Amino acid sequence: MQIPPFACSICLLLCLLAPPATASQAANSPLPDIRQLMREVQNHQRQLDKLRESYTYSSLQTVQDIDSNGQVKKTETEEHEDFFVNSHVIERTVKKNGQPLGDSDQRKETERVTKLVEKAEKTPPDQPLEGPSITVSRLLEIMDVRQPRRKNYRGRPTIVFDFVGRKDAKTHGLVEDASKKLQGTLWIDEADRQVAHLEVSFNDSFRVAGGLFATIARGSSFHFDQAPVSHSNDDGQSMGSSVNGELWLPTGGEGTLQARILVVKSLRQHIIERDYDYKRFRVETQQSKDAAVLPASKR
Repeated sequence: MQIPPFACSICLLLCLLAPPATASQAANSPLPDIRQLMREVQNHQRQLDKLRESYTYSSLQTVQDIDSNGQVKKTETEEHEDFFVNSHVIERTVKKNGQPLGDSDQRKETERVTKLVEKAEKTPPDQPLEGPSITVSRLLEIMDVRQPRRKNYRGRPTIVFDFVGRKDAKTHGLVEDASKKLQGTLWIDEADRQVAHLEVSFNDSFRVAGGLFATIARGSSFHFDQAPVSHSNDDGQSMGSSVNGELWLPTGGEGTLQARILVVKSLRQHIIERDYDYKRFRVETQQSKDAAVLPASKR
């Protein structure tokens, strides 16, 4: 699922690791300052990046075009192999609409991915690989954080808070301008300091180039999920830096987009991504190990 750049910034910058806390400690301790919490998880980014580069997983992306009556008029799917290079996510397309790529398309995709990998190796982890981005510190200046509280999410304690873009914030560039139109809710796993669930929507229409190029309609939204994946080294011993030897990876997302393109064309889409088949591999042997999302009872 191709998440808009401003949404990617929120997800990727917050999908981070910090020192663990037990469930009993979390329940009895005061809520942390949310802004400080977000800075802490950002500072622990690099502890997780190298570990993620030993993993790959598959993703199935489904895009449905919706007519004005809310009926599906067209459905397209793509299957990808996802992996990490220098903290950047790379997607290799392997199937379209259930069919493997032909020889010509495979060659083109290999060339595209090779160039992207080379670019990722030279692009610092804190800079976007493609498209504009925004830092957490800058995002904090644009967003108001509200109603921090504790809730259980899929059997785990989480810190939940709402956020909304400040209309009076001074912004520069497309991503910052779009951030002012956002509102949402974020669930952070309290023990692992990982994003468990994220919901974001536009609370106002956003016009690109004054609406001449595109207008994203109010109500366009998406949600994003992650879950811990168990993993071990060749001796069967836990080797992760997160709680219980678990590494958090995406499990999927879903969104709706309503927009008008070049003033005349309306676009309504329902987008679904499902991530699965997590594997740990060793580059020198090209051998992989299966990893699975842990059921709630084991998390």
